[in-house]
Amino acid sequence: MDAYHALADSYDRLTNDVDYAATVEFYSAILAREGLRPRTAVDLACGTGSVAILLAQRGLRVIGVDISEEMLTQAQRKSQGVENAPFFVRQSLSALRLPRGVDLAVCALDSLDYILDPKDCQEAIRRVYQALNPGGCFIFDVNTPEKLRSMDGQVFLDEDEDVYCVWRGEFDESSNICSYGMDIFQREGTRWRRSFEEHQEYAYSQSQLTGYLRQAGFTGIAVYGDRELRPPAAREQRIYFKARKGRIL
Repeated sequence: MDAYHALADSYDRLTNDVDYAATVEFYSAILAREGLRPRTAVDLACGTGSVAILLAQRGLRVIGVDISEEMLTQAQRKSQGVENAPFFVRQSLSALRLPRGVDLAVCALDSLDYILDPKDCQEAIRRVYQALNPGGCFIFDVNTPEKLRSMDGQVFLDEDEDVYCVWRGEFDESSNICSYGMDIFQREGTRWRRSFEEHQEYAYSQSQLTGYLRQAGFTGIAVYGDRELRPPAAREQRIYFKARKGRIL
């Protein structure tokens, strides 16, 4: 079963500890340092739309892009009644093509790691560059290889009163991919429905992604620690990248 198919209905409940507001605030800190005040944005791999909605509530015109129809359905439902609601579209990042240029592109929660073929990741970054207006900014985060390797053999549990999810990590050194199978139990009335999904992430290195950004044409590349305006520390679990397209806005 494809990732985020069965999980979509329960995703927000299982990730209620994710501080999306802090992530968007960190984007704002980077933009302030760059002297940018974007008017339009694309939220890449937007999932259920949490980041896209927060950006829209800050006054940006936002396009949300995701490959999962089920996650986009949840995003559309969440955005109902939101003033200046995002527009959501189903696309893969390696085939990204927006109807108009944007000033800002963001990609949250290690979503680029889900692109398992480095050539597809390189193409996705090239297409982001094309989608940005001159002077535009691209901000994204990834799990570090250290974090993905540390998940090998680990078992994790997430639950609330209506959903129970247990997942097991396995890292394959030969493919450089971390796989984790998820058993998901969702309450349906007095019964429970069981589903299974497999999620996989490629362990991209900092130098690898920096190289892809340069090859796409990006300049002003910087790498930060986890939501902090400093270089990544040793054994950092998550790192952020910032890159600019051409001249300043």
